[in-house]
Amino acid sequence: MSSNFWPRPATATRCARLWRYRLPALLALTALIAQGCAQTPPQVFAGPDAADADVRVAPTAYRSVLGGYASQRPVGPSPWLERNRQVAPSPEKGGHR
Repeated sequence: MSSNFWPRPATATRCARLWRYRLPALLALTALIAQGCAQTPPQVFAGPDAADADVRVAPTAYRSVLGGYASQRPVGPSPWLERNRQVAPSPEKGGHR
């Protein structure tokens, strides 16, 4: 309640309000930069030396790019009753009937 009796200048209030958010952000940024500079990054291990002729590698084999190709052109309609009978479960295999 006593703060209402002693008014503060507007510039002091505005400055305090700005530093309320800027100071923690500045401290967090400083801590992140310090942590990033504290350690050296680990060495990347890519495998054996590529220049070494004695390194064993997996054999290569030829596989045609079009080996598994099947034409996907549209075809005319087929009799649906016959198709349904082909894919329906048979009564011997536990089908319904």
